[in-house]
Amino acid sequence: LGIIGEVWCAVYESKMEDSEVPIYFLEHEQFFGRESLYNDEDGRGFLDNDNRFTFLSKASLQLCKMLNFKADILHTHDWHTAAANIFLDTTYRYDEILKDTASVLTIHNLQHQGKFYEGLMDVLGIGWEYFRFNDLEQDGMVNLLKGGIYHSQRFNTVSQGYAKEMQTKEYGWGMDPVIRDRSYAFRGIVNGMDYDEWNPSKDNYIVANYDVDDMSGKKLCKKDIQSHFGLPQRDVPLFGVVTRLVEQKGVDILAEAIFDILSLDVQIVLLGNGEPWSHFFFGDIMASNREKFACHIGFSNELAHKIEAGSDFFLMPSRFEPCGLNQLYSLRYGTPPIVRATGGLEDTVINLDEKSGEGDGFKFSLLSAKALYDTVGWATYIYYNRSDILDKLRKSGMEKRFTWRDSAIQYEEMYNEAIKEKRGL
Repeated sequence: LGIIGEVWCAVYESKMEDSEVPIYFLEHEQFFGRESLYNDEDGRGFLDNDNRFTFLSKASLQLCKMLNFKADILHTHDWHTAAANIFLDTTYRYDEILKDTASVLTIHNLQHQGKFYEGLMDVLGIGWEYFRFNDLEQDGMVNLLKGGIYHSQRFNTVSQGYAKEMQTKEYGWGMDPVIRDRSYAFRGIVNGMDYDEWNPSKDNYIVANYDVDDMSGKKLCKKDIQSHFGLPQRDVPLFGVVTRLVEQKGVDILAEAIFDILSLDVQIVLLGNGEPWSHFFFGDIMASNREKFACHIGFSNELAHKIEAGSDFFLMPSRFEPCGLNQLYSLRYGTPPIVRATGGLEDTVINLDEKSGEGDGFKFSLLSAKALYDTVGWATYIYYNRSDILDKLRKSGMEKRFTWRDSAIQYEEMYNEAIKEKRGL
């Protein structure tokens, strides 16, 4: 590793259940023997994250050489492994084992880019000629994600909507010119979801199973979640929230709108953790609105399933959302999502058309407390006055599918494009 010198690691081999495909794990206790993957106990990135993930990236390529594994594709994710793509296109470009390996980079959240001091160039050891504006350099620092974009045959993000947004100044986090520059190699592919784990007809976490042909169990799930949170078991629209309580997820917008929303005849349950102010804020809201609002600060997979099943609607007022999964879960559980029309939320939710009854959720565009309140009010009106439309919304959502099989077909197409470019075919 450049100026660090030679660093060794252990390698463990395993296999997934019912699979013959080997999986290799790299162990280096000094770099990775920690309670958290990325951040210290105060939420700050570890000071040696540059060395940690540069090591992981290079070690993965060295493992290929050790195994004599001539891979067709190197597929990395985010800045943490983007250095592997950089190495592959520089240090290992003419390596006998890896010279024909093409690389693909998936970006899950453009906000996180892996920016470090310029001395990281010596750690990478690829040569300072790559420290330039159309390569790894940005504002006098090394940007690993930027380097990964320039040194990959293809790169993508996790929805078509977010792919478009990433090329704008508003959502580009300073990288929009880079992405536009390489737009020919860029695409959006929506994530799939696990329809075995998230299936109301056989979910072991919920009190009663149900499906599109028999929704009676959903009412029991609603009573169960009301009971769990100590809310009165009334016939009012119940809005669920399962999220990280951070700015990206629009938690500040929800906080600004919460008092107006609670003036309606509704109930809200919230599960999540994140920014400390939000823990105190929503805790205080619960203390003063015990018949309408309840929250659990933290995370519980079981409770997340219960909220998806027991809620009538699901709130996602995100500032930006590369793909999003909770709206997909909500659709499957017959819980129409209320989302801001951004990124993957825009791609996966169809706004209700009251005249035809078509759609599977509710969308708003303006990032404001008023827009959120108005849309919650719209859903509340539908609940009380148009049960026929609500039933149709639920059915449309439950019949919708976003499978990994569909996503895999698009990834295979991208792999083939990358291989052809790498090998000049």
